[in-house]
Amino acid sequence: MKQSARGSLVTLGLIQTRCSSNPRVNLERTLALAARAARSGAQIICTQELFRSQYFCQSEDYENFKLAEPIPGPTTRAFQKLARQHRVVVIASLFEKRAAGVYHNTAAIIDADGSLLGTYRKMHIPDDPLYYEKFYFTPGDLGFRAWQTRYGKIGVLICWDQWYPEGARLTALQGAQVLFYPTAIGWHPAEKKSHGVKQHSAWELIQRSHAVANGCFVAVANRIGHERPAGGEGIEFWGQSFVAGTSGELLAKASHNREEILVVPVDLAQVDTIRTHWPFLRDRRIDAYNGLTKRLID
Repeated sequence: MKQSARGSLVTLGLIQTRCSSNPRVNLERTLALAARAARSGAQIICTQELFRSQYFCQSEDYENFKLAEPIPGPTTRAFQKLARQHRVVVIASLFEKRAAGVYHNTAAIIDADGSLLGTYRKMHIPDDPLYYEKFYFTPGDLGFRAWQTRYGKIGVLICWDQWYPEGARLTALQGAQVLFYPTAIGWHPAEKKSHGVKQHSAWELIQRSHAVANGCFVAVANRIGHERPAGGEGIEFWGQSFVAGTSGELLAKASHNREEILVVPVDLAQVDTIRTHWPFLRDRRIDAYNGLTKRLID
C-alpha cells in the first residue's frame, strides 16, 4: 500500500456513557466528554443516540415529547460553540421537534468552524417491545446524505438504520469515507442468557460488513447502563462502541459496561486504495437492481 499523505490522517472520537434522568446533566456531561475527546486529539466526534435523555421509547408516553427541541436550538448551539473552540467536527444525536405533532430522531452535523452543515433524520423507525419509536418519530424525509467536513467526507445514519445495507450503500455512493452510527441498543434482561451473544454478534457483524461492501470506515457510538424509565425490566445497553476499518477489521472497541471515549486514528487514503483494489462499486450491476424498490418480488 502506498504511503499516505499526512492530510489523509484523521482521528475519530466516539462517546460511550450512561444517561441519567436529567437532560441538563446529560448535556453537560456529553459536552465535557466531547471536550476531553478533542483534547485527546479527536477531530470528528460522535455522540451516542439521543444522549440528552434515558431511552424514553421503552413506553408510549405523551409526556416524553417535552424532551424534544428544535434544530437549530440550545443543544446545537452548545455544540457549535464547542466545535469552534476545539476546531472539531461534531455529530450530535437529538430528539427534534420540527413542528407541532412532527418529531424526528435526528443527527446534527456541525463542521469544525461551528457551522451547522445539515441534519440527517432517521429513515428506518422500529416498533418492537421496549423500542416503540413509531409512536415518537416521523420517518426521515431528507434521504441518505454525505457531508464534506474539514477533515473528510462523512455519512451519518442512526441505530436501526444500521441493519439495512441499502442505507450504507446509498451514503457511500455519495463519497462518504466514514459512516457514523449513533446508537442506543441493548439486551432485554430476560433474553440475554439465551440470545444475548447472538444478538450482539449480529449487530457488530452487519456493520462491519458495511465497511467491507463499501470500502469505508464505520464508527458506532452506543450507550451503556441499565435503564428503566418506564419501570419493568428495562434495557441493559451493551456499549461496545467500535470503529471498523475498510476491510471490516476492528480497529478499536469499548467495553460493555464502562464509560469510555474511543479516540481512533484512521487513514482516509485507505478508502481510495481499497475501492481500487476491491472494486465492488465499479462492478455493481445497476441495470439489474430494479427489484430493490419493491417490498417483495413475486
